[in-house]
Order: sequence, then C-alpha cells, then structure tokens
Amino acid sequence: METPPVSLALEKLNIPHRVFRHETPVDSLEKAARDRGQRPSQVVRTILFRVTEDEFALVLIAGPGQISWKLLRKILGRSRITMATEEEVLAVTGYKTGTVGPFGLARNVRVLIEAGVLKEEEVSIGSGMRDTAVILKTADLMKGLGDVEVVELFE
Repeated sequence: METPPVSLALEKLNIPHRVFRHETPVDSLEKAARDRGQRPSQVVRTILFRVTEDEFALVLIAGPGQISWKLLRKILGRSRITMATEEEVLAVTGYKTGTVGPFGLARNVRVLIEAGVLKEEEVSIGSGMRDTAVILKTADLMKGLGDVEVVELFE
C-alpha cells in the first residue's frame, strides 16, 4: 500500500506516528473521529488562507469549531483575507482539498496552530491522501512543526 506523503515527511523528521486508512469514504468530521476511535476535538483540520496575492497562511484547528475571521485578520495583519481556492491549495500545499496536512508542503508558508489543538494528547491530521489520516501525539506534532505560532482563534 502506498505510504501517504505526510507520513513520508514525518519519517524524514523522525516523528513517531501511525497511518489510519478508513474502510469507507469520509464524509464528515464526526465520521472521521468515530472511525479513528477519537473525539471530534482530536481531528485537526488544516485550512489554507490567502493573505495577499502570493502570501498564504496554513491554520490548524481542532474539531468542528469555527474560527473568528476577525481574530485571524488581526493576527495576520490584514483587513481582508480569503480561504484559498482548490487550485491554490494544490499549488501551495501539493495536496488536494480535504487531504491537507502540515508536513511535506509544496512551498513554505506561515503556520498557525489554534490553541485548542494543544488540549488533546493525541490528534489526527491529513495525510495527503483521501480517506487516510496520520495519528500522532500532540507533542510530536509540535516538535515536527518547529517554530509555529500558537494562537487563539475562537471568540
């Protein structure tokens, strides 16, 4: 079976993790969590935002919470930001929408991690492949990400 690109990137960083393959297609955050034996708050969504024409920021968010656009704009120092298009997501991350993980990206981008992610001991992230996740300890996620900004994005 093919090794997901996020797993390959983590192996290069010597970050312990495991690959989880869903038996049926994932159509919701709740199903992803249930299949993985996790709570929804352990499923980390990785969302790409366009800050300027050629500047992007990757935001990691735990669970189903909706981020505050106002807080995100303030943190990014912009009055206007948008979610990246599917084409931009593929070009910047190298992954299709819905499979994005924060490792093995096509180019370097600013990474923000919502503080709620750190409340969980173990999380799952996108693997770069559909219906496949990478599960790892939150401490290992942070070790692999290195110098990232931990921010509050919920009001």
